[in-house]
Amino acid sequence: MIYLDTHVVAWLYAQGASAVPPGVADRLERTGDIRVSPMVRLELQSLFEIGRVTSPPLPVLDALEAALGLSVCRASFAAVVRQAESRNWTRDPFDRLIVSQAALYDAPLITKDQTIHHNYSHAVWA
Repeated sequence: MIYLDTHVVAWLYAQGASAVPPGVADRLERTGDIRVSPMVRLELQSLFEIGRVTSPPLPVLDALEAALGLSVCRASFAAVVRQAESRNWTRDPFDRLIVSQAALYDAPLITKDQTIHHNYSHAVWA
């Protein structure tokens, strides 16, 4: 199981596998369970509303589901929030909940975000 950060989802949708380092692309090809937090959908919507991405979340997630088998994690929101309560290294609620969703399963999170890399030992970008 592996989780994707919001920006990775947006880049994969816009550019395909060339948007990520070769090691990440290989890992995604080998992984049978690629997930995102529901917060990724909400963050994509926020980015769409301010013009930072050109597509709303549903077509993005649908395309990546077809291409990669991506799914939205169905973990209990209460359990994710409990995980997020201890992640006081950021005030960004998106990052806090996205990292906590992966942490709930002790799973890798594909992200380029250096703050996440410094604070989540399973963050991956190579």
